[in-house]
Amino acid sequence: MKRVSFAEFGGPDVLQLIAAEEPHAGPGQVRIAVRAAGVNPVDWRIREGQVLGAHPVELPSGVGLDASGVVDEVGEGVEGVEAGDHVFGEGSSTYAEFAVLSAWVRMPEGLTFEEAAGYPSVVETALRVIREVGVRSGQTLLVSGASGGVGSAVLQIARDRGITVIGTAGAANQDYLRSLGAVPTTYGEGWVERVRRLGRVDAALDLAGSGVIRELVELTGDPRKVISIADLGAPELGVRFSGVAGSVPEALAEAVDLISRGKLHIPVEKSYPLAEAAAAHVDSQAGHTRGRRVMIIGVG
Repeated sequence: MKRVSFAEFGGPDVLQLIAAEEPHAGPGQVRIAVRAAGVNPVDWRIREGQVLGAHPVELPSGVGLDASGVVDEVGEGVEGVEAGDHVFGEGSSTYAEFAVLSAWVRMPEGLTFEEAAGYPSVVETALRVIREVGVRSGQTLLVSGASGGVGSAVLQIARDRGITVIGTAGAANQDYLRSLGAVPTTYGEGWVERVRRLGRVDAALDLAGSGVIRELVELTGDPRKVISIADLGAPELGVRFSGVAGSVPEALAEAVDLISRGKLHIPVEKSYPLAEAAAAHVDSQAGHTRGRRVMIIGVG
């Protein structure tokens, strides 16, 4: 089978499309014929060799955590799923023609493989940081870097929970944030004052790692009310860096509920073939994403 791999840490150019042995489902796992794989910032952070305790790496390594596809192998002890089922979930080395998933859920009706691949890590992260920052119904959450995949999920989940969201993004994404129920504003010079004019901020999330931790603490008045998923230096300012996943199966179940109720939709901004994995990482690192980026691997 074909798989994207890297044998050394570095830039996008270390990614190679290679011929590899097919993986097989172990106990508690399923294997899928991959139709699409999500492109997440954690993918290129791992490729760069950033120290992420939740994702230890042995070289050479595959790439990717999220995927959608068709079950073709069921591991020992697995019940409730069988060959031919359409699922999406989280596993390892998902930029490949076949991948093993450790957590999965059946795709809800009407969801395409391309769309489904963009949900697992994004929704888990969104649910986790909303919980960790402690924001509640009736309060206001500030989201820095709100137009990407996690931001898109946070905005919609928060709206469903009665939380007001102020979201920062580029000028081109202001209408997009508004469509997801957020009060939008642009980043750049003067953004702190623009946020202040919009009202009190009870909690804040840094999703882009754009060097705004001090300002988020200033706006909330307490570093304990700020969470970052993108700035490894956040703890130096008393802000928690959240990088360890919670229960992925629970997150997937909640994702299906939200999608089925019409409360969550994350558009796919761009898709790439396996041979263009490096380009996908370049685009992901550049930011300014509206929704999700995915790899398209199979058909059907």
